[in-house]
Amino acid sequence: MSASTATASSEAEPVLGAGSFEETTRRLSQIVTELEGGDLPLERALVLFEEGVRLARGAQERLDKAERRVEELLGVDAQGKAIVRDFES
Repeated sequence: MSASTATASSEAEPVLGAGSFEETTRRLSQIVTELEGGDLPLERALVLFEEGVRLARGAQERLDKAERRVEELLGVDAQGKAIVRDFES
């Protein structure tokens, strides 16, 4: 790996798990905008693409976790139907 590639990789590499979901989606949006601009050297485009994939996977994991929490709170059965419980007064 060349010195310029190492520098580009370390500049764009996020700290996994850092930042909020909203910050992650903002960064993903920035990456998409930059990649769609098309005026990037191939190496920079690849570094950004790799960062975007890592961020997207992390965001998907967070969404999956949130969905599981909501399902637990709402009591959803295996078929996705709400489990209705009698209200205790």
